[in-house]
Amino acid sequence: MGQPAHDTTTAESETPNEPSPTEAVSPTNQSTEAAPAEQLTGAAAMFANDRASQHLGITVDDHGPGWAQCSMTITEIMTNGHDITHGGYIFLFADTTFAMACNYPGSITVASGGDIDFLKPTHIGDELIARGHEVVKQGRSGIYDITVTRGDEIIATYRGRSRTLPPRKQ
Repeated sequence: MGQPAHDTTTAESETPNEPSPTEAVSPTNQSTEAAPAEQLTGAAAMFANDRASQHLGITVDDHGPGWAQCSMTITEIMTNGHDITHGGYIFLFADTTFAMACNYPGSITVASGGDIDFLKPTHIGDELIARGHEVVKQGRSGIYDITVTRGDEIIATYRGRSRTLPPRKQ
């Protein structure tokens, strides 16, 4: 297990036109049967242990190396004193999508930083979609853009910076 085999990529050209539903991961569709080894590494392994994202009801609609799409519905507990969604929840949602996009099979990749711009408020019951893609990956570092939408409206944009950790010593 190690890093992706490529030194530099741009993932936009790698995003399939029709993503495979067999790659989707969510707490509701996890099987108790043994999964192939590839499903136990990268994004699938990370999300299987991501209790914070699962607790908030975030689902991973689909993902692949360098891209991901997630969904989340705003609940009452996510609102602030202005009765709009607390920005921290929107950041967490975008950051989860970023994590799904940057964790290639066989790798452990973490955020080295992330920035978000909040463009529109959201409210209880709003259904959000986050779509992320790799902008560039060079060696162990990468840059990913995530767009959070409500219907046709862009409500936030996020740029994440990643770092793939070296393989663990046995």
